[in-house]
Amino acid sequence: MTPKTLSESIAEPEMIFELAPVGLMVTRQRIIERCNRAMSEMFGYPVSALVGQSTEMLYPSHEEFEHIGETWVASMRQNGNHRDQRIMRHANGRMFWCAVSGRSFTPESPFASVIWVFDDISEARPVNAPLTAREREIAARVITGLTSKQIAKDLNVSHRTVEAHRMRLMRKLDVNSTGELIARILGMPPSP
Repeated sequence: MTPKTLSESIAEPEMIFELAPVGLMVTRQRIIERCNRAMSEMFGYPVSALVGQSTEMLYPSHEEFEHIGETWVASMRQNGNHRDQRIMRHANGRMFWCAVSGRSFTPESPFASVIWVFDDISEARPVNAPLTAREREIAARVITGLTSKQIAKDLNVSHRTVEAHRMRLMRKLDVNSTGELIARILGMPPSP
């Protein structure tokens, strides 16, 4: 038997999954069935500690796990996939921004079987201050350009609640306008 060439080795699905430069994960009912090395490294857990566990362990809080799940179900039922950017939790407790995409194999039952792609975007978007769960939810929506009323509708809260959290975010991140808030969340340098 002759050794395989690099192109023959890379063509194997197992090899592609394992060596992908982004985190890949397959879940069944939000339980991790398998994940690759990049996923393990990104979240700071050995693969063996992730497989068989609920994806809740990757979220900053139980509330965010529940709320994001509800949001994803609606989107996946509509078109079979969803993508967003959100703050996730590393094994050491550190919070980091992550771009997440998922595609359900069964849109009629969105979480029955899903493949996920995780990309750590914390280098471009560092988490500079400790944020509450609600502040993280609002920050994730502010950067998409949603107004307070749109965010309130999305989160099923009053727009005054959103405004109060937005003001706290602005104080924590030491900014004076929504534009500066977006820039700070995105990790951009302050304007002169």
